[in-house]
Amino acid sequence: MIHNASRQRTVLALLLSAALLVLLGSSMVGSVSIPLAGLPAALGGLVGSGEGGMAATLLDLRLGRACAAFVTGAALALAGVMMQALLRNPLADPYVLGISSGAAVGALAALLGGAALWVVDLGALGGAVAVSAVLYLLARRDLGGGALRDAPADPNTLLLTGVILGAACMALVTLMLSIAPESRLRGMVFWMVGDLSGAGWRVLPWLILAGALLFALRIARQLNVMALHADSAATLGVDVGRLRRSLFICSGILTASAVTTAGSIGFVGLIVPHACRHAFGPDHRLLLPAAAITGGAFLVLADTLARTVLAPQQLPVGVLTSLIGVPVFLFQLHQLKLRRP
Repeated sequence: MIHNASRQRTVLALLLSAALLVLLGSSMVGSVSIPLAGLPAALGGLVGSGEGGMAATLLDLRLGRACAAFVTGAALALAGVMMQALLRNPLADPYVLGISSGAAVGALAALLGGAALWVVDLGALGGAVAVSAVLYLLARRDLGGGALRDAPADPNTLLLTGVILGAACMALVTLMLSIAPESRLRGMVFWMVGDLSGAGWRVLPWLILAGALLFALRIARQLNVMALHADSAATLGVDVGRLRRSLFICSGILTASAVTTAGSIGFVGLIVPHACRHAFGPDHRLLLPAAAITGGAFLVLADTLARTVLAPQQLPVGVLTSLIGVPVFLFQLHQLKLRRP
């Protein structure tokens, strides 16, 4: 036990150190780079203890965007681990239940009406919450002792319900894109594929991530029991119904927060939990925080590539995560098949 705790602390310390280096490196790289020698002056100007000039301004803008990317990636990866535990399906990801599609309906409706940015964020949050609420009610009503209660249930029912709701939302999205004027279509498409160009310093996503991570660490032992003894977890002292409801609500809030911040960014919540589970093992006490840190660092790297590979033109970060995620996921899937007897 002591050895495991020491290993967990070491792994998390290394991951945090790597994540800080990634954040700092992303803040220095761009069309106009900040040299390492000028970094102390830029940091001094950023905190108000010196005159950093243009370097301090660039650092402020890039660091704000990098932090937004980190909190978004961390939320998606953490939600991915929770969703896979809830559905007992390693192929589940934060978008599988249609929550992001609901957010897209709300955000694109606001964009179609030419609303302000804060209204777009509010619309995305409202759409995600609405789909989550409908899905929760349908799951409780139609499944009876189902996936959100104590009795054993087939989680595929919840999964299929989410897929159907997501399909309905995407039909509305297609309708809005087809009638959108040319002046607003580009912004709507960029939001759909995931874009961090307008993201900056935000407090609420960090508060949501911190609360969700604390909650996740608190239930990590119960998740281990449920993963190893799915059919008899209740007899081992785990309130399975309450745990599943908590996982559903928490992963939904994390997904809504991520989608509101950066739009629909795919594959982060799918490949990062897989990679962390392969590297660090299935123990949720380590897997949950490791996935959050790794997911945040991964999205920061992807966003750095998105804004520098064709600089000064910027690409939607969702395109980069998909291009990276598809081959990585196929490789992980192939490795899983090789391990099966």
